[in-house]
Formats: sequence, structure tokens, C-alpha cells
Amino acid sequence: MAEDTVPMTLAGKKKLEDDLKRLMSVERPNIIKAIEEARAQGDISENAEYEAAKERQAFIEGKISEINSKLARAQVINPSSIKSDKVVFGATVVIEDLNANGKSSKKLKYQIVGVDESNVQEGLLSVASPLARAMIGKTEGDVISVNTPNGIKEYEIVEFFYE
Repeated sequence: MAEDTVPMTLAGKKKLEDDLKRLMSVERPNIIKAIEEARAQGDISENAEYEAAKERQAFIEGKISEINSKLARAQVINPSSIKSDKVVFGATVVIEDLNANGKSSKKLKYQIVGVDESNVQEGLLSVASPLARAMIGKTEGDVISVNTPNGIKEYEIVEFFYE
């Protein structure tokens, strides 16, 4: 991967495209209308609504530019087309927490996705996270160590697949 590419799954690309569409077709027209309404109130030099609307407009335009840039640099990967005997970007990995201390073992399931797609609560783990970096290149049965705020934790890779 080139340094300036942004790896993402098909689902991640679709989410960015949906966000861009919403910003351009809903947010941008709404803010333009709010600016026009604030201007209609007269003197804009001391108009808080006008200033707030201009700040919101700058934020929205910045987000549009950021998303366009990410989409232009996107390296879209379809996990279902990956054929690998090792964990790579896009893999869904089931790991077992080996630090259970006699408690019943805890299995966790994550898909390794792009930075902008990550949501740990939904099982979407950023490729840049320490846990994902530890899993990359490993196979079933491998034990990985991850430095966490609570110390080093060990996990066993139970299985992985691409869907």
C-alpha cells in the first residue's frame, strides 16, 4: 500500500459516500438557508446567528473536503474476495482472552477495518489499533501479546475468516 492510500472495506466506502451525500444534499443547503435568514436580520457585524451559521458552514465544508480526499485516496478492499491463510486487513477474527484468571474464557470477535470505519462496540477494529497490528500476519492457534493500559494481555487466535 502506498503511504497516502486509505484502506477501507466496501462497507466503509459506502458509509463515507452516504455521509458525503447527506452533507451535500441536506446539511449544505440548510446552512446556506440559515446564513440567508441571518443576513436578512440586518447588521451582520454583531449577529450571533450569522457568526454561528458561518462557523457551521466552515465545519461542513471541511468535512466535505476531508471525505472527498479520503474517497480519492481509498484503497477499497472486499473482504469476501480475500484468500489468505494469515490474518490480513478485512479479516474477521475470533480471539480468546487468555487472561481470564480461572474465570470462564472470554471470546471476542472483531473485523479489521480502516481507521474511519472502526467502532469497537460493533466489532469493527481499526487496522491501526495495537490489537489489530498484533493479529496481522498470524494464523489460528497463534498467541498474541498486546500492551494495554492494564498491562500486557494475551489472546489466542481461535479462528479467522473473510466475509
